[in-house]
Amino acid sequence: MSNSLSLKESGVRWLWLAALIFVLDIGIKFIVMGNMGYGWANRIEILPFFNLLYVHNHGAAFSFLSDQAGWQRWFFTAIAFIVCGMLTFWMSKLPAKDKWNNVAYAFIIGGAIGNVFDRIVHGYVVDYLDFFWGTYHWPAFNLADSTICIGAAMIILDSFRKDSKAD
Repeated sequence: MSNSLSLKESGVRWLWLAALIFVLDIGIKFIVMGNMGYGWANRIEILPFFNLLYVHNHGAAFSFLSDQAGWQRWFFTAIAFIVCGMLTFWMSKLPAKDKWNNVAYAFIIGGAIGNVFDRIVHGYVVDYLDFFWGTYHWPAFNLADSTICIGAAMIILDSFRKDSKAD
């Protein structure tokens, strides 16, 4: 007897959330690219600690490996596809009612695919959110980066919840 879940019963049902994140992320990026000048000099000051701007990131989080010759574009693309494949597989094994983990996985998948789209189409990731304190600016990021971080934080928090239940 198989213990596999049907598509309707599995967490794969939550992939609509990943698709929504992808569409929102790409939509915002196209608006930024079409309506803002490139670079820090063209930023739009929104709050005393927040600007909108349009910059390119050829690396990963915090511009990691952005100064490399270009191989990192395909390296990060491959990693994103592998991670998205693994998370989708795990979602297929989770019941749809396990909202916490399915939402976390969908957040990561949607964000990862949004940034992969940028890497494949443009050769870089479009970033547009700039938070700062005084003269210190957090590295610019985007909606995709945000959902990846939120999803990862949810997974970490869930591991603590499970650990406390085991005690």
